[in-house]
Amino acid sequence: MAGPAAMLALLHGGDFSWTRFDVHWSTLIGTALFTGAYLWAVGPLRARHGWAAPISRWRIASFLAGSVLLVLSLNGPLHDLSDNFLFSAHMVQHLVLTLVVPPLWLLGTPDWLYRPLLRRPAVYAPARVLTQPLVAFAIYNVIFAAWHFPRMYELALEHHGVHIVQHLLFIGSAVLLWWPAVDPVPELSRMGAPLRLLYLFAIGIPMSVVSALISLSGTILYPWYSVQPRVLGISPMDDQQLGGLIMWIPGGLVPWVAISVVFFRWASREEKDEAAQREPLPSAVGRALAR
Repeated sequence: MAGPAAMLALLHGGDFSWTRFDVHWSTLIGTALFTGAYLWAVGPLRARHGWAAPISRWRIASFLAGSVLLVLSLNGPLHDLSDNFLFSAHMVQHLVLTLVVPPLWLLGTPDWLYRPLLRRPAVYAPARVLTQPLVAFAIYNVIFAAWHFPRMYELALEHHGVHIVQHLLFIGSAVLLWWPAVDPVPELSRMGAPLRLLYLFAIGIPMSVVSALISLSGTILYPWYSVQPRVLGISPMDDQQLGGLIMWIPGGLVPWVAISVVFFRWASREEKDEAAQREPLPSAVGRALAR
Protein backbone atom coordinates (compact mmCIF):
# COMPACT_ATOMS: atom_id res chain seq x y z
CA MET A 1 0.00 0.00 0.00
CA ALA A 2 1.33 3.44 -0.93
CA GLY A 3 2.42 5.73 1.89
CA PRO A 4 1.21 9.31 2.49
CA ALA A 5 3.93 10.81 0.30
CA ALA A 6 3.03 8.53 -2.59
CA MET A 7 -0.68 9.28 -2.30
CA LEU A 8 -0.09 13.03 -2.22
CA ALA A 9 2.23 12.78 -5.20
CA LEU A 10 -0.50 11.06 -7.18
CA LEU A 11 -2.98 13.76 -6.24
CA HIS A 12 -0.66 16.63 -7.13
CA GLY A 13 0.92 15.06 -10.20
CA GLY A 14 -0.99 15.31 -13.43
CA ASP A 15 0.28 15.55 -16.99
CA PHE A 16 3.38 17.58 -17.72
CA SER A 17 3.55 19.97 -20.65
CA TRP A 18 6.68 21.71 -21.91
CA THR A 19 4.58 24.50 -23.41
CA ARG A 20 2.49 25.30 -20.31
CA PHE A 21 3.82 28.09 -18.10
CA ASP A 22 1.98 28.00 -14.78
CA VAL A 23 2.49 31.12 -12.69
CA HIS A 24 2.60 31.13 -8.91
CA TRP A 25 1.55 34.65 -8.09
CA SER A 26 3.12 34.71 -4.63
CA THR A 27 6.60 34.30 -6.11
CA LEU A 28 5.91 36.70 -8.98
CA ILE A 29 4.50 39.46 -6.77
CA GLY A 30 7.19 39.00 -4.11
CA THR A 31 10.00 39.17 -6.66
CA ALA A 32 8.41 42.20 -8.37
CA LEU A 33 8.13 44.09 -5.08
CA PHE A 34 11.70 43.22 -4.08
CA THR A 35 13.12 44.20 -7.48
CA GLY A 36 10.98 47.34 -7.63
CA ALA A 37 12.29 48.44 -4.22
CA TYR A 38 15.85 47.96 -5.49
CA LEU A 39 15.25 49.99 -8.66
CA TRP A 40 13.60 52.77 -6.64
CA ALA A 41 16.51 52.84 -4.17
CA VAL A 42 19.27 52.99 -6.80
CA GLY A 43 17.29 55.47 -8.95
CA PRO A 44 14.90 58.11 -7.59
CA LEU A 45 15.81 57.63 -3.90
CA ARG A 46 19.55 57.84 -4.59
CA ALA A 47 19.10 60.99 -6.68
CA ARG A 48 16.88 62.62 -4.04
CA HIS A 49 19.33 62.07 -1.17
CA GLY A 50 22.54 62.39 -3.19
CA TRP A 51 23.96 59.18 -1.78
CA ALA A 52 26.31 58.41 -4.68
CA ALA A 53 26.91 58.69 -8.38
CA PRO A 54 24.51 56.84 -10.70
CA ILE A 55 24.90 53.07 -10.43
CA SER A 56 26.64 51.28 -13.28
CA ARG A 57 24.57 49.36 -15.80
CA TRP A 58 26.32 46.07 -15.13
CA ARG A 59 25.21 46.17 -11.49
CA ILE A 60 21.59 46.74 -12.45
CA ALA A 61 21.83 44.00 -15.08
CA SER A 62 23.28 41.61 -12.50
CA PHE A 63 20.49 42.24 -10.00
CA LEU A 64 17.76 41.97 -12.65
CA ALA A 65 19.28 38.74 -13.98
CA GLY A 66 19.06 37.25 -10.49
CA SER A 67 15.40 38.25 -10.21
CA VAL A 68 14.53 36.87 -13.65
CA LEU A 69 16.23 33.55 -12.89
CA LEU A 70 14.37 33.36 -9.58
CA VAL A 71 11.02 33.76 -11.35
CA LEU A 72 11.92 31.23 -14.05
CA SER A 73 13.02 28.66 -11.50
CA LEU A 74 9.90 28.98 -9.33
CA ASN A 75 7.37 29.11 -12.18
CA GLY A 76 6.76 27.37 -15.47
CA PRO A 77 8.10 24.00 -16.66
CA LEU A 78 11.09 23.80 -14.30
CA HIS A 79 8.87 24.31 -11.26
CA ASP A 80 6.34 21.71 -12.48
CA LEU A 81 9.08 19.17 -13.16
CA SER A 82 10.69 19.87 -9.78
CA ASP A 83 7.54 19.54 -7.69
CA ASN A 84 5.77 16.72 -9.47
CA PHE A 85 7.99 14.65 -11.73
CA LEU A 86 11.81 14.71 -11.52
CA PHE A 87 14.20 14.87 -8.59
CA SER A 88 16.94 15.91 -11.02
CA ALA A 89 14.92 18.96 -12.09
CA HIS A 90 14.51 19.88 -8.43
CA MET A 91 18.30 19.83 -8.04
CA VAL A 92 18.61 22.25 -10.96
CA GLN A 93 16.12 24.52 -9.23
CA HIS A 94 18.01 24.34 -5.94
CA LEU A 95 21.31 25.18 -7.62
CA VAL A 96 19.77 28.25 -9.25
CA LEU A 97 18.32 29.39 -5.91
CA THR A 98 21.57 28.93 -3.98
CA LEU A 99 24.52 29.27 -6.37
CA VAL A 100 23.30 31.72 -9.03
CA VAL A 101 20.62 34.11 -7.75
CA PRO A 102 22.27 35.24 -4.44
CA PRO A 103 25.69 36.18 -5.88
CA LEU A 104 24.00 38.05 -8.75
CA TRP A 105 21.97 40.06 -6.22
CA LEU A 106 25.04 40.79 -4.10
CA LEU A 107 27.07 41.86 -7.13
CA GLY A 108 24.23 44.11 -8.25
CA THR A 109 23.88 45.96 -4.93
CA PRO A 110 26.31 48.88 -4.35
CA ASP A 111 27.94 49.29 -0.95
CA TRP A 112 26.25 52.64 -0.24
CA LEU A 113 22.85 50.93 -0.33
CA TYR A 114 23.78 48.77 2.67
CA ARG A 115 25.13 51.58 4.83
CA PRO A 116 21.83 53.15 6.01
CA LEU A 117 20.99 49.75 7.52
CA LEU A 118 24.45 49.02 8.88
CA ARG A 119 24.51 52.33 10.77
CA ARG A 120 21.90 50.85 13.09
CA PRO A 121 23.49 48.81 15.90
CA ALA A 122 20.56 46.37 15.88
CA VAL A 123 21.45 45.49 12.28
CA TYR A 124 25.24 45.87 12.30
CA ALA A 125 25.86 43.62 15.32
CA PRO A 126 24.13 40.49 13.96
CA ALA A 127 25.38 41.22 10.43
CA ARG A 128 28.93 41.31 11.79
CA VAL A 129 28.46 37.84 13.28
CA LEU A 130 26.44 36.18 10.52
CA THR A 131 28.78 37.28 7.70
CA GLN A 132 31.88 35.85 9.35
CA PRO A 133 33.18 33.28 6.84
CA LEU A 134 33.07 30.26 9.15
CA VAL A 135 29.63 31.18 10.52
CA ALA A 136 28.14 31.81 7.07
CA PHE A 137 29.71 28.62 5.73
CA ALA A 138 28.32 26.54 8.62
CA ILE A 139 24.80 28.02 8.48
CA TYR A 140 24.39 27.37 4.77
CA ASN A 141 25.73 23.83 4.76
CA VAL A 142 23.74 22.73 7.81
CA ILE A 143 20.53 24.05 6.23
CA PHE A 144 21.32 22.60 2.81
CA ALA A 145 22.22 19.15 4.16
CA ALA A 146 19.31 19.01 6.61
CA TRP A 147 16.70 19.67 3.92
CA HIS A 148 18.07 16.81 1.80
CA PHE A 149 17.43 14.21 4.47
CA PRO A 150 14.60 12.11 3.01
CA ARG A 151 12.03 12.91 5.72
CA MET A 152 12.65 16.67 5.54
CA TYR A 153 12.67 16.62 1.75
CA GLU A 154 9.40 14.69 1.57
CA LEU A 155 7.83 17.00 4.16
CA ALA A 156 8.54 20.01 1.93
CA LEU A 157 6.97 18.29 -1.07
CA GLU A 158 3.88 17.26 0.89
CA HIS A 159 3.18 20.72 2.36
CA HIS A 160 3.38 23.83 0.21
CA GLY A 161 3.96 26.13 3.19
CA VAL A 162 6.95 24.05 4.31
CA HIS A 163 8.27 24.13 0.75
CA ILE A 164 8.16 27.94 0.77
CA VAL A 165 10.09 27.99 4.06
CA GLN A 166 12.65 25.62 2.56
CA HIS A 167 13.25 27.90 -0.41
CA LEU A 168 13.46 31.02 1.75
CA LEU A 169 16.02 29.32 3.99
CA PHE A 170 18.01 28.21 0.94
CA ILE A 171 18.11 31.74 -0.48
CA GLY A 172 18.79 33.48 2.84
CA SER A 173 21.57 31.13 3.89
CA ALA A 174 23.08 31.29 0.38
CA VAL A 175 23.25 35.09 0.63
CA LEU A 176 25.27 34.61 3.83
CA LEU A 177 27.45 31.98 2.13
CA TRP A 178 28.30 34.25 -0.80
CA TRP A 179 28.74 37.41 1.27
CA PRO A 180 32.41 36.82 2.26
CA ALA A 181 33.23 35.83 -1.32
CA VAL A 182 31.59 38.84 -2.99
CA ASP A 183 32.67 41.18 -0.14
CA PRO A 184 30.12 43.90 -0.97
CA VAL A 185 30.75 46.24 1.99
CA PRO A 186 34.21 47.31 3.25
CA GLU A 187 32.84 47.64 6.80
CA LEU A 188 32.23 43.88 6.88
CA SER A 189 35.30 42.87 4.89
CA ARG A 190 37.47 40.20 6.51
CA MET A 191 39.38 38.30 3.81
CA GLY A 192 41.94 39.27 1.26
CA ALA A 193 42.02 37.63 -2.14
CA PRO A 194 44.13 34.57 -1.13
CA LEU A 195 41.78 33.63 1.73
CA ARG A 196 38.78 34.31 -0.47
CA LEU A 197 40.10 31.81 -3.01
CA LEU A 198 40.46 29.21 -0.26
CA TYR A 199 36.94 29.96 0.98
CA LEU A 200 35.46 29.52 -2.50
CA PHE A 201 37.30 26.21 -2.88
CA ALA A 202 35.79 25.00 0.41
CA ILE A 203 32.25 25.92 -0.68
CA GLY A 204 32.02 22.93 -3.00
CA ILE A 205 33.20 20.28 -0.52
CA PRO A 206 30.06 19.71 1.63
CA MET A 207 27.82 19.78 -1.44
CA SER A 208 30.00 17.13 -3.06
CA VAL A 209 29.57 14.88 -0.02
CA VAL A 210 25.77 15.24 -0.05
CA SER A 211 25.57 14.68 -3.80
CA ALA A 212 27.83 11.62 -3.61
CA LEU A 213 25.63 10.05 -0.93
CA ILE A 214 22.57 10.61 -3.10
CA SER A 215 24.16 9.39 -6.34
CA LEU A 216 25.71 6.28 -4.84
CA SER A 217 22.68 5.23 -2.81
CA GLY A 218 21.32 1.85 -3.81
CA THR A 219 17.77 2.65 -2.67
CA ILE A 220 15.14 5.22 -3.58
CA LEU A 221 15.55 8.04 -1.05
CA TYR A 222 12.59 10.16 -2.16
CA PRO A 223 9.45 8.07 -2.80
CA TRP A 224 7.52 11.17 -3.91
CA TYR A 225 9.00 10.90 -7.39
CA SER A 226 8.85 7.13 -7.77
CA VAL A 227 5.03 7.09 -8.15
CA GLN A 228 4.83 9.90 -10.70
CA PRO A 229 4.33 9.43 -14.47
CA ARG A 230 7.75 9.12 -16.06
CA VAL A 231 9.05 12.09 -18.05
CA LEU A 232 11.72 11.58 -20.74
CA GLY A 233 11.67 7.86 -19.94
CA ILE A 234 13.92 8.28 -16.88
CA SER A 235 13.47 5.65 -14.18
CA PRO A 236 13.22 6.77 -10.52
CA MET A 237 16.70 5.41 -9.70
CA ASP A 238 18.28 7.00 -12.78
CA ASP A 239 16.52 10.25 -11.93
CA GLN A 240 17.92 10.17 -8.38
CA GLN A 241 21.45 9.42 -9.60
CA LEU A 242 21.21 12.16 -12.23
CA GLY A 243 20.06 14.64 -9.58
CA GLY A 244 23.04 13.79 -7.41
CA LEU A 245 25.39 14.21 -10.38
CA ILE A 246 23.85 17.59 -11.24
CA MET A 247 24.49 18.74 -7.70
CA TRP A 248 27.98 17.23 -7.81
CA ILE A 249 29.39 18.39 -11.16
CA PRO A 250 27.64 21.61 -12.30
CA GLY A 251 27.19 22.59 -8.64
CA GLY A 252 30.89 22.05 -8.06
CA LEU A 253 31.85 24.07 -11.14
CA VAL A 254 30.14 27.27 -9.95
CA PRO A 255 32.66 27.94 -7.14
CA TRP A 256 35.48 27.36 -9.64
CA VAL A 257 34.02 30.03 -11.92
CA ALA A 258 33.99 32.37 -8.92
CA ILE A 259 37.57 31.36 -8.09
CA SER A 260 38.65 32.30 -11.62
CA VAL A 261 36.96 35.71 -11.40
CA VAL A 262 38.50 36.51 -8.00
CA PHE A 263 41.95 35.33 -9.10
CA PHE A 264 42.07 37.36 -12.32
CA ARG A 265 40.72 40.48 -10.57
CA TRP A 266 43.38 40.04 -7.89
CA ALA A 267 46.13 39.57 -10.49
CA SER A 268 44.95 42.64 -12.41
CA ARG A 269 44.93 44.74 -9.23
CA GLU A 270 48.45 43.58 -8.36
CA GLU A 271 49.71 44.52 -11.82
CA LYS A 272 48.20 48.00 -11.51
CA ASP A 273 49.80 48.50 -8.10
CA GLU A 274 53.19 47.43 -9.41
CA ALA A 275 52.85 49.72 -12.42
CA ALA A 276 51.99 52.64 -10.16
CA GLN A 277 55.10 51.99 -8.05
CA ARG A 278 57.40 51.91 -11.09
CA GLU A 279 57.99 55.59 -11.83
CA PRO A 280 59.44 56.53 -15.24
CA LEU A 281 63.12 57.52 -14.94
CA PRO A 282 62.90 60.85 -16.86
CA SER A 283 60.12 62.07 -14.59
CA ALA A 284 62.05 61.09 -11.47
CA VAL A 285 65.25 62.80 -12.73
CA GLY A 286 63.30 65.94 -13.71
CA ARG A 287 61.74 66.26 -10.29
CA ALA A 288 65.13 65.71 -8.61
CA LEU A 289 66.68 68.49 -10.70
CA ALA A 290 63.77 70.79 -9.93
CA ARG A 291 64.30 70.27 -6.21
